[in-house]
Amino acid sequence: MPGSNLKLIHFKHLSRFDPLGHFITTRDGGVSSGAYSSLNLGFNTEDEPGNVLKNREILADSLGLQPIQFVFAGQVHEDKVMIVEHIHAGSGFKDVSTAILGTDAMISGATGICLLIQVADCVPVLFYDPVKRVIGIAHAGWRGTVRRIVPATVEMMVSHYGCDPADILAGIGPSIGPCCYEIGDEVIHRVHSMESNSRNYLIEHGKGSKPHFDLWASNRDQLLESGVRQENIEIMEICTKCNSDTFFSSRAGNGTTGRLGGGLWLKDQ
Repeated sequence: MPGSNLKLIHFKHLSRFDPLGHFITTRDGGVSSGAYSSLNLGFNTEDEPGNVLKNREILADSLGLQPIQFVFAGQVHEDKVMIVEHIHAGSGFKDVSTAILGTDAMISGATGICLLIQVADCVPVLFYDPVKRVIGIAHAGWRGTVRRIVPATVEMMVSHYGCDPADILAGIGPSIGPCCYEIGDEVIHRVHSMESNSRNYLIEHGKGSKPHFDLWASNRDQLLESGVRQENIEIMEICTKCNSDTFFSSRAGNGTTGRLGGGLWLKDQ
């Protein structure tokens, strides 16, 4: 039965807060098959659109939410942060063309609105300020990381909602890990140009091999530089490529794979 084996994972520190709902999906619990088996949430794949929509409906039902409560980002690997209000409710759920186009991060203080980003090796980063009751989410691949999408998200939470970075909790979810993320010259150059301590994030794996980029450490340090406290940062340290039986991975699937979802919402009180 579709959805009967749905498996979601959660951050320990975010799970302590009753006013907040959050999740990271896995491959389990959907209706898609083959490379997209089974809970593929991405319309921007070669999967049947009807299967993707059904998977999204399964997810919504499991969370006790309606499709109209979701807001999907139209991700482009940039550093734009969108402020989401109730007027945006339902964006992107049934059609990619209605997503919040051209944005890779969203923040909101609106209750009952689930912000969702899609990943398949890129890093999902979730944010929550329990004092101001503000949430945020960012899609941080290598481009988003070197463009500092995570600090941009924190800065927008501060400037628009008056958040104190010291109050913000952040979770770095499953993505391709430093064990597997071999990079080429273009990415190496961009990391060197954007990171003052870039050598901390480029890991050598033996003579003749290309460096591996540590997305987790880079985004963690960007959070720290933004004023988020070390004790408020949780890194799942789950590599999607190493665990491609559980998580979608573009590297493991040679570019043909589904999309995981990371999301969070403020519950109505």
